[in-house]
Amino acid sequence: MREPVKVLLLSAYDAHSHRRWRHGLVAAFPDWDWTVLALPPRHFSWRVRGNSLSWAFGERHTLEQSYDVIIATSMTDLSALKGMVPSLAMIPSLVYCHENQFAYPHQPERVQRNEPGITGLYAMLAADRVLFNSDYNRTSLLDGARAVLAQMPDAVPPGVIDQLADRTAVLPVPLEDDWFEAPPRRNGPFTLLWNHRWEFDKAPERLLAALLKFRGAGAEFRVHVAGQQFRQRPAVFADLHERLGDCIGQWGFVEAAADYAQLLRESHVVLSTALHEFQGLAVLEAVACGCIPLVPDRLAYPELFPAACRYPSFPDEPDREGEVIADALLGLYEQYRQGALPAAPDVSALAWSKLARTYENEIRSVASRAGEMQ
Repeated sequence: MREPVKVLLLSAYDAHSHRRWRHGLVAAFPDWDWTVLALPPRHFSWRVRGNSLSWAFGERHTLEQSYDVIIATSMTDLSALKGMVPSLAMIPSLVYCHENQFAYPHQPERVQRNEPGITGLYAMLAADRVLFNSDYNRTSLLDGARAVLAQMPDAVPPGVIDQLADRTAVLPVPLEDDWFEAPPRRNGPFTLLWNHRWEFDKAPERLLAALLKFRGAGAEFRVHVAGQQFRQRPAVFADLHERLGDCIGQWGFVEAAADYAQLLRESHVVLSTALHEFQGLAVLEAVACGCIPLVPDRLAYPELFPAACRYPSFPDEPDREGEVIADALLGLYEQYRQGALPAAPDVSALAWSKLARTYENEIRSVASRAGEMQ
C-alpha cells in the first residue's frame, strides 16, 4: 500500500466548480492527510489579489505546518504567499487552472485590466507543476500571457512562457460516477436544455434567436432554461421568457441535485451558446445523463465532442450563429420525429473512477521533489 500524502489544499476563490473539484479530490483519496483553506467566491478583484494577505496573517499557524505538497487553484496568489510565509517556499507545489483571465471576453463598458491574469501567471511560475482542465485553457493562457508580456516596456526575461509551458499538462475536472447511471427512456415532447450561468459570456441572445427561428419553422418543443442566477442578469432573459413562455419548462436554477439530474435525464439535447467556457462541465453532466450535445465549434468543445455535435462558430455574428443553431436543431428534430436520434457521445473516460489514478500520479510526482528543494 502506498504511503498517504500530507496535502495543503488552497482554493482562493471557491466558486461552484472549484468547490466541486476540491471535494472530489479529497473524496478520491480519503486516507490522505488533507488541510483545506478556501475563501468565499465574492469580491473578485480583492479576493484574487488579497488572498495571500488574508491567509499569511490570518492562517499562519496552519500554513507553517509540515506538508508533502501544496495544491492550489490558479486564483491563489501563490508567489506572494510563499514570500510572506517562507516555510511554504520549501514545499513542492502544484497549481490547478480551472480558467484564465487572458481569455475572458471583454465587456465594452468595463475597463480591461491585466492584473488578475498576471497574478495567476505569477502563481504558475512559482509552482513545480501546472495542470489545466482543457488544452483550450492551457493554450489560451500561454498565448495570452505572451501577448501581455510583449506589451511590457522592458526587463522581461526571454523564454519565461516557454519555461512555464514545459511544466504544464491537461487533466480535466472529473465527473462524479453517479452521473453515469443508465438514463430512463425519454418520452414526451422534443426537449432542449440550456443549463449555464445567466451571464453575458454564455451568449443567451443567441439562444433566443435560435429558438425563435426553430419555433418559426414549425417545431414543437420544450426548453429548460436552468443554471445559476445572480442579482443582475442580461435583459434578454426577460425577453426570452415573454416571447417563448409557452415552450418553457424549467425556468431558473434547480436547487435539489436529484431534481436536476432528473431534468437532465428527461432532456434530448443540451445546447451551449457560450463565448467563454474552459471545460463545459454543465454540458458534460448532461451528456453523461444521455443528452446529445449541440455546441459551438470553439473553446474546449472540439476536444470533447465529434464534429457532428458542433455547429459552425461565428462568435462575432450572433444573428448568423442563431440561424445555424436553429438549422442544426431542425435536423435533430427531424431525427426525433423519425425515432432515429443518435446516442449521446461516450464521456465515461471523464469519471472520477477513471481519472483518480492520473491525479494520484501527478500529485505524488510533485511531492517527490521535496528532497530536490532542500
